[in-house]
Amino acid sequence: MAKYSHLNSEDRSHIETGLNNRQSFKEIGEKIGKDCSTISKEIRSHMVFRKTGAYGRPFNDCVRRKTCQFSGVCHICPESRARTRFCSICGRCIDRCIMYEKEKCPRLAKPPYVCNGCPDKRYCTLEKCIYDAAAAQAEYSEVLSETRQGFAVSDEEKKRLDDIISPLIRKGQSLHHICLNHMDELMVTERTLYTYMDAGLFTARNIDMPRKVRMKPRRKRPDTIKVDPKCREGRTLQDYEKYRKEHPDTPVAQLDSVEGVKGGAVMLTVTFPSTGLQLAFRRNHNDAQSVIDIFNRFYSELGPDTFIALFPVLLADNGSEFSDPKRIEFDAKGNRRSRMFYCNASAPYQKGSCE
Repeated sequence: MAKYSHLNSEDRSHIETGLNNRQSFKEIGEKIGKDCSTISKEIRSHMVFRKTGAYGRPFNDCVRRKTCQFSGVCHICPESRARTRFCSICGRCIDRCIMYEKEKCPRLAKPPYVCNGCPDKRYCTLEKCIYDAAAAQAEYSEVLSETRQGFAVSDEEKKRLDDIISPLIRKGQSLHHICLNHMDELMVTERTLYTYMDAGLFTARNIDMPRKVRMKPRRKRPDTIKVDPKCREGRTLQDYEKYRKEHPDTPVAQLDSVEGVKGGAVMLTVTFPSTGLQLAFRRNHNDAQSVIDIFNRFYSELGPDTFIALFPVLLADNGSEFSDPKRIEFDAKGNRRSRMFYCNASAPYQKGSCE
């Protein structure tokens, strides 16, 4: 693991598992390659408090809960017979009882600071302090996102830019014209000024720029998630051409996806350029798993020998549905059954037979 790298979801899962197994911070740190102080800070930063009771008993953290003889304090039980119960076994009278005094577990004042591996957790009615890996990862992601939001500009700098830009915009000048004539005063790029205008940081607004309000917003490309972001390493077109020179007689199958309605069913086409044969298979979603399922079906129905003879080399584009090449190249036991390569970006003509 890289030094000084942040903890990821897998690391946090190991921490939660270690706490449940009552492992020390040092043992957990050795497993994920972190210092024990890092584990301690992570747990104390992301612990979650939960007001849960025990088996057959509601939550009650009053210090007098075992000896309390009060009853009928809350007056919210709909049945009269329930009002005769002691508050120690009710769990709903804590906020109304004048004798209530919260009890804190002394074990939480020292490592591991949480109740994950406590042997008495199932019998304890006090407030639980839990380390939850999923909640910790969600909190970390939210904090990381918040630190990258907003603009790194002070109020004084914003006012200085506003005093220059807003009067000129209201006189009819464009931001482009202002940047050309006042670059030595502004000291920021034109793109940054447009971003500030869109965020409403200046007195002038977008409506004060007639041409901008007539323009339609640009369409944003949808975010594509690759299963393996490094899937192209060793599988580029240059690697493909080098492999073909070394094995000129090896047949190649070209892959492509044909999409109709966005987000709907798609077709996987498998083309054999040497014979001109093209096969098409319907998939419910354009995901990587559906492509893997098709090749696993080929492998099981054709058999290893026939599969290797038909699909020794695969050439695909850079679509996210082809971003898990290892599960296509190898079977469930780790035996190689094919080799996969990718065309260059925005160059579908490099596999023209399937296009």
